[in-house]
Amino acid sequence: MTKRRTRGQAAVETAITMPLVLFLILGTMQLFSMMHGRVMTQYAAYRATRAGSVNHGNCTAMTHAAILALLPSIGTFIRQGGGGAAVQMADMFNRHKDNRYNDVVQTGGAPVTYTGAIVWIVRDLSDDNGLKPASDSDEEQFDQGAIDDVLQLTRLDTRLIFWYPMRIPFANWVMSKMLLAHMGLQSYVASNPLMMPQAANWNAAQGGSNLEQPILDELLARHNAGEYVFPIEGTYSMRMMTPVRRRNFEPNKNCAPTPPSL
Repeated sequence: MTKRRTRGQAAVETAITMPLVLFLILGTMQLFSMMHGRVMTQYAAYRATRAGSVNHGNCTAMTHAAILALLPSIGTFIRQGGGGAAVQMADMFNRHKDNRYNDVVQTGGAPVTYTGAIVWIVRDLSDDNGLKPASDSDEEQFDQGAIDDVLQLTRLDTRLIFWYPMRIPFANWVMSKMLLAHMGLQSYVASNPLMMPQAANWNAAQGGSNLEQPILDELLARHNAGEYVFPIEGTYSMRMMTPVRRRNFEPNKNCAPTPPSL
């Protein structure tokens, strides 16, 4: 009888603590993956700024450069067959060059296709003379005469927001609930996924985030659609190596679909 009671007690204790242990393992994997995403975001910000610097501030070039840099954080293209890694990388880029996830599917629970944007690119021009974007006719004068001293002071400031997909099952759902509560976006008071017999009390904190409202609104909307993403930011500045084209910054200096208010 004593052995049966001991085994029964051990089974109950295991059932109670297993979700927490599982989360610690999967959560650690998710955090390390997010750290990798943070490094790649900073690199993508550099690549996007570089592309804008040598392409008159063209948003398409900047977006493509950022997405190409972020491919290792979006999925894998190192598989057997299919023409090798280079061919698979090109295929993967072609699927995402419109700045949409499209084929990234949630790995836990009911399948959900991620459809949101991969990156938001916030841009600004800065210099010491209040320079405005130049007209197309200024290109020939870019490295000549008095205009040279002004245009070469023009700096492209880029802020890149990578909507990083959290794809570790169970950990992505739990961490999303915790983050939304911490940021003051959405409370969670249902059954505690880490301690099943208990009820969670993750109340939305007031003023829990310093992110701008458009980012918070997008995060909440994607979460409610079943897309567990997290905004990771990277910044970079570089002197313009080609004259700024006005059409690349008007009417919105940010690259679509980035909200103009950022």
